[in-house]
Amino acid sequence: MLSIGAVLTELQAEFPEVTISKIRFLEAERLVEPQRTPSGYRKFTGADVERLAYVLRMQRDHYLPLRVIREHLAALDRGEAPPALPGPGAALDEPLDVSEGVITPGPSAAGPRLGRAELLAAAGITDVQLLEWESYGLVTPEPDGGFDGEMLQVARLVAELGRFGLEPRHLRAVKAAADREVGLVEQIVAPLRRHRNPQTRAHAAAMARELANLSVRLHAALVQAGLRARPGL
Repeated sequence: MLSIGAVLTELQAEFPEVTISKIRFLEAERLVEPQRTPSGYRKFTGADVERLAYVLRMQRDHYLPLRVIREHLAALDRGEAPPALPGPGAALDEPLDVSEGVITPGPSAAGPRLGRAELLAAAGITDVQLLEWESYGLVTPEPDGGFDGEMLQVARLVAELGRFGLEPRHLRAVKAAADREVGLVEQIVAPLRRHRNPQTRAHAAAMARELANLSVRLHAALVQAGLRARPGL
């Protein structure tokens, strides 16, 4: 039986960015269920470590959301073959699920880029709409004029909000808040990114993702709490 610290050490051989808080989050999502001692300490088996490694591998290599990974684990628990993995670029067709509170490296880093016409078709919008969104800084192309998967997701979300009457000018506050959060994360990790040690720079990238995860979860919790405080909402 292993403590959570020993599990972290084993996992970091393959996943140097993993943290104890990430292991606890995956436990909270019931993807792994370690035993507990009478005093409340977690005790992991070798099978628990393999299960965690499987989850992390599916996130890192295939960008799968946790709800899909749950399906894979359920199939394995039943002794069945897990569902087929999506092909390259398939993540572009699935909306981002931030309810899990996890941000993982997505297809934007190395996946297919979209041209302008492809983005318009994939998001179901017009060039006039895209031009307006670009003028507000909501959607930004890469230097080569293409768009990555994250910008496609932004375009889809802006379009969805537009169906409720929210125009780009209404979303300036959302964009400004996101920019402030990015600045805060950058302020924290910048010293690590400038470090000569490659492992320290890799840790900076992992820390940035974890801070982004926490920021998304905090934002969602604050919005939900604010709505509950309003009668009738």
